[in-house]
Amino acid sequence: MTGPADPISRVAHEVDRLCTNIGYVIQGKPEVIRNSVICLLAEGHLLLEDVPGTGKTSLARALASSLSVTWNRIQFTPDLLPSDVTGVSIYNQATHEFDFKPGPVFASIVLADEINRASPKTQSALLEVMEEATISIDGVVHQMPRPFMVVATQNPIDMEGTYILPEAQLDRFLMKLTVGYPTAEAEAAVLRTQKMGPTVDHLSPVLSAQDIAGMIGAVKQVEVAPVLENYIVAVATATRTMSELRLGVSPRGSLSLLRAARAAAAAAGRSFVVPEDVKQMAPVVLSHRVILQPEAELQGRTGAELVARALQSVPVPRAANV
Repeated sequence: MTGPADPISRVAHEVDRLCTNIGYVIQGKPEVIRNSVICLLAEGHLLLEDVPGTGKTSLARALASSLSVTWNRIQFTPDLLPSDVTGVSIYNQATHEFDFKPGPVFASIVLADEINRASPKTQSALLEVMEEATISIDGVVHQMPRPFMVVATQNPIDMEGTYILPEAQLDRFLMKLTVGYPTAEAEAAVLRTQKMGPTVDHLSPVLSAQDIAGMIGAVKQVEVAPVLENYIVAVATATRTMSELRLGVSPRGSLSLLRAARAAAAAAGRSFVVPEDVKQMAPVVLSHRVILQPEAELQGRTGAELVARALQSVPVPRAANV
């Protein structure tokens, strides 16, 4: 790993390098790229949701191609089976034993493309591995490599041929991001560079698995003051009392927000979390974890709107207490 000797300064330096590399092919989306990298450093999983053609898969591939780690892509379809994801045990006639053939989920970066086009049964095959980084098959527990990250893409649920992700599955994703359409200038730049410009296939890795492991270790050392831990809990608690919500943020959501805030602080070159880190991460970490009441959905309310209201309802800790 190159850059400054101080671990946190090195994290910020390498985050900038990684974001720049991804930005060669994903133009006009610096915030989405940076949040994707923060998700990686927080050892989380990433869900990218948007209409077709906005660059979800390209972003996932660009992130994987920028790292010198193993990665696989799984194209989720209605006929995909759980064993097509996790692997299967095959009887070996020579040894008279069953040999386990690992599925494509056995990689550091797993691109689950159009995850909501598979059946709920197949989607559920990822529950254990996303929570514990292990797969249990025929009574044997298989460990995933480190780092391990699932980057899933999905089309909006109103698109034809899609299934709604179960609440337990959504809760496994640290972040849910919307890529969105590029600005006119960025789209024009894409058109100009279409013939000769860089593509995902031309990207070179800028960080190794060892580099990422070192950065993740540094993130875990970022300090969080008790008052900020209470702030995170207060925001989560505020969502649990909202009449528009059938289900508020779970304790897993609070833990996820803490991890994301630590990674955001390190990416900014700080060894401690400030309230702005929590406020910056809360929308992308918490919005997909709340479940609206049917009446609220009919009124056009969104998870992001209600999380923003929860943030506004909780007093921000003063700098002197952080």
